[in-house]
Amino acid sequence: MGTLHSTCPVTRMRSRGRQPTVRSRSGTGGSVRARPSVAALLAAVTLLPGCRHVDEIRERFRDVTSHESYARSLESAELSETALGREWTEAARRALLDPLPVELPYREEGYLSADEAPALGFLVDLERGQRLSVDLEIVGEPGRVFVDLYRADPSGEREPLFVASADSATNELSYTVGRGGPFVLRIQPELLRGGEYQLTVRSGASLAFPVAGADSRQIQSYFGADRDGGRRSHHGVDIFMPRGTPVVAGTAGRVSRVRETSRGGKVIWLRDREQNQSLYYAHLDSQIVREGAMVRPGQILGLVGNTGNARTTPPHLHFGIYLRGEGPVNPYPFLREPSERLPTLTADRSLVDGWVRSTVDAARLRGHPSARAPVLVELALHTPARVDAVAGAFYRISLPDGRRGYVAARLAEGAEEPLSRTTADEATPLRALPLDGAPVVERAGPGSTLPVLGTFEDYLMVRGASGRTGWIPLVGQAADAGG
Repeated sequence: MGTLHSTCPVTRMRSRGRQPTVRSRSGTGGSVRARPSVAALLAAVTLLPGCRHVDEIRERFRDVTSHESYARSLESAELSETALGREWTEAARRALLDPLPVELPYREEGYLSADEAPALGFLVDLERGQRLSVDLEIVGEPGRVFVDLYRADPSGEREPLFVASADSATNELSYTVGRGGPFVLRIQPELLRGGEYQLTVRSGASLAFPVAGADSRQIQSYFGADRDGGRRSHHGVDIFMPRGTPVVAGTAGRVSRVRETSRGGKVIWLRDREQNQSLYYAHLDSQIVREGAMVRPGQILGLVGNTGNARTTPPHLHFGIYLRGEGPVNPYPFLREPSERLPTLTADRSLVDGWVRSTVDAARLRGHPSARAPVLVELALHTPARVDAVAGAFYRISLPDGRRGYVAARLAEGAEEPLSRTTADEATPLRALPLDGAPVVERAGPGSTLPVLGTFEDYLMVRGASGRTGWIPLVGQAADAGG
């Protein structure tokens, strides 16, 4: 085990590695397949050192996910090669390989169309020690919805690797990050299912704060700071609170050591087997628990003091985290609760799954729902877009050419009312996309008057006699001003 942790110290040799915490309302489970012996897995790992290779070994031997089991059932039923089956498979692949980057905390409300094969993919950056929480609420009869978390390859050269999933019967997932980096969250309902949804994604501390009544604002000395004139570095964080303030367990575990040392003074070590880490509490004024005791999160271990080499400093707790095979790691992400609040949804939710158009020239399509987000492209006046969801004061949209992003709701309006009208000089096909050769959704006869709803590049978006929208070339169309 030691060799494994030295090359990828956050990997745990259990049946599936690090497990997500899932609160299931139904208790149903997914498919299970036979596992190799631990010895065989270790032998394979020694041949492929390094975190990515360990991930690949775990990927090879893990359980089949509910999403994968469902995909296999489509194959068995010969549905995977139908048009809708292929769309479902392609949507799942696209959501993993081309996810939208979002900043946490994130909330959106949208609609998953049962007539299509939608899949949502979101890219999030997470630090080791954070806990990712996902909550998906769906209105109506959504059937099964698959919520899967993947570790993305930062180089983009390899496909994302599965790390956790919620059971297909639950909408909540909690995952403690063992190794930081980019992750992809994919959400996809089974075929012919969908409905309105609200998605909330947060990150926060994975440990209870170790000093009662305090938070990360009381941390005044950080991991890696110089000590003894640069001869060593600080292997934890210092949390300054009055003498006698209760020091509490950050997680459930076993008190492995209660000692007094020249450097740490009165210290306590708490072993967290679930996450394969040890929590270190130093400079205590007094120790309350006994060695070997099993404790729960928030249980008092001792009291803040300044024993050991802290006797010349104000009372504080030195708190450290040690991983087997790696040593000390930065505790700060394990303890920090983000100050950002979930954004309030102020964009018009009635426009979800409908069309909007830009009301100004050079409206900015952004990478995520913030005025600080990078600009992906500037939209011409009256550019139409499909509203996939609302997020804060933004619409998450898809342009007619498939590009996606966020536009401020104040820069868009519903595209129901015509901007003008155009007359077809001859029989005119209305196409599903603004492309020559795209499928025809309707044909307008010579002399037909078509309401114009928007303009995209060299095409007009119009409404046909049946009420369906379609695209016709801009060239050669006689436009009439007014509605």
